[in-house]
Amino acid sequence: MPKPSARSQAAPASPIRRLYPLAVEANKRGKKVYHLNIGQPDIPTPQAFMQGVRQARIEVLDYAPSPGISEAVEAMVRYYADHGLQVAKEEILITIGGSEGITFALSIACDPGDHVLVPEPFYPNYLGYARLTNVEITPITTHRKDGFHLPPRQEIEGLITPRTKAILFSHPGNPTGVVYTPAELEMLVALALKHDLFIISDEVYREFVYDGVHKSLLSFPEVRDRVILVDSISKRLSACGARVGALVSHNKEVMAAALKCATIRLSAPTFEQLGLVAFMADPNHKKVVEEMIGEYKVRRDLFCRELLAIPGVTFRVPEGAFYVMMGLPVDDAEAFIRWMLTDYPGPETVMLAPGAGFYRTEGCGKDEARAAYVLKTEDLKRACSVLAEGLRLYARAAAPAGRG
Repeated sequence: MPKPSARSQAAPASPIRRLYPLAVEANKRGKKVYHLNIGQPDIPTPQAFMQGVRQARIEVLDYAPSPGISEAVEAMVRYYADHGLQVAKEEILITIGGSEGITFALSIACDPGDHVLVPEPFYPNYLGYARLTNVEITPITTHRKDGFHLPPRQEIEGLITPRTKAILFSHPGNPTGVVYTPAELEMLVALALKHDLFIISDEVYREFVYDGVHKSLLSFPEVRDRVILVDSISKRLSACGARVGALVSHNKEVMAAALKCATIRLSAPTFEQLGLVAFMADPNHKKVVEEMIGEYKVRRDLFCRELLAIPGVTFRVPEGAFYVMMGLPVDDAEAFIRWMLTDYPGPETVMLAPGAGFYRTEGCGKDEARAAYVLKTEDLKRACSVLAEGLRLYARAAAPAGRG
């Protein structure tokens, strides 16, 4: 009997979704599960977007143009201009979410067997995209005590080999919430120039900056032809199911290659692109996003205050995105998360994402978990109370018999 390819078998299961069946079973037993494991916002998708979908006048739902519907591309041109980035229409390709954008970028920047530098912990699907494109991830290990900021240049430079072709990172960071300083970005730019590397900048969380200012890699003229920007409307429009993103580059060869990739998959979703067009045409669209970001800052501040009150939980307040990568007072965070879903005795429980799945380096993140503060403040507060009680009971259950 034929076997599935080694490439497909090596693709990792997402740590964000892997334990979801246990949450389903907990629900069946009548438990309320606070889902802090996944970055799925609960804020309603803007009505202007939804009306653009509902009111689309389509008689035949045919293929959209492979680069994207012209009006959607133009909407993205205006969006980037609003953020101080001058991008031409031919420098934007509408993708099926940011996921396709990353896959295209890796396929364009690398040949099979090439290496990409990625700060860890990183969005775990990066490893999946890399496996499916036969690209190797070389991790740049960052640490919780440093707020997951980058290590010194010499440490990163020591990881570069002749097979290294690109640096890939999310900014602001998922799962860490880190926002790199101008000096850190300048260091990455210098490394790309010195070692002839592409920079793949995943800027899905661009607006989600609470401390400091986001600086796009597209704003560095010296690497104008090296940057491949990946974007998505999933978070800023609370539209994860829309599956509309973008790949952006000033490099004509990169865009020609991206168009080839796009024609192979034919087209991105039509209705959702029309939703984007309608949203960007709404005169209140900037205010809608600003209010959403304001709500997330409130959630971050409350969530971090509540976490600080839990004995043994350690973290640095995230500067952006909507995640906290925290240390837990347990030997094995995944075992604890499973226990919360299978054995925690209360009527409510909490689901986190095991930290080890966000690392490439073996053994890292074993005592860590990622939480997404995407729930309403009252739910976040209650989730922290349940987490605190769960840690207390778990420590008691794990204590050797006869000890205090």
